[in-house]
Amino acid sequence: MSNNFGYLDIILLGMIAGFIILRLRSILGRKTGHESKVYPNFAEKKFSIPKKDAEPLKQNLDVLEGKEKKDFLRGAEIAYENILTSFASGDLIKLKALLSPNMFSNFSDAIKLRNKENIKSEFTFIGVKESSVENYEKIKDNLFATVKFVAEVISVKKDKDNKIIEGNPDKIKFVSDNWKFTRNINQKSPNWYLSEIIS
Repeated sequence: MSNNFGYLDIILLGMIAGFIILRLRSILGRKTGHESKVYPNFAEKKFSIPKKDAEPLKQNLDVLEGKEKKDFLRGAEIAYENILTSFASGDLIKLKALLSPNMFSNFSDAIKLRNKENIKSEFTFIGVKESSVENYEKIKDNLFATVKFVAEVISVKKDKDNKIIEGNPDKIKFVSDNWKFTRNINQKSPNWYLSEIIS
């Protein structure tokens, strides 16, 4: 007798489940595979395109703060690493794109002297530990920003006989530098250039 009730329960539950499935199908519909893959809300939404004649928001160049400061420091750290590694390898092409004309002349002369004396420079840049804007100013059409870098490097100089004359290849050393970057606001390029190394 109890077995009959068990079968009746199963049949009853199956009927209820079938009814629910049919109701859901009628309400929600069936997927045919031909539906649009673009969400309707995104497809129908009209995004406003800025007009060419609209005046762009002018950045306040008298101060360096917020997102502009964060972006500047990120770029300065990349420039710092590239300048140090390019100087060590003697890559004048890369240096020219990162230095002011006066600084490029100084770096170029130092590389030529190093080559003349047959001094080899082995350099490994570990990373910047910290960086901060120590000074920022706008003078007429030029911006100047002095950045303090604290970094870890491995630096070794060898003579023509491959003997170490400076540094240790097995020792990471901390270096602290103050570099002044500049850019002219009238130039189309937003790039900053190293203009001075402050001792």
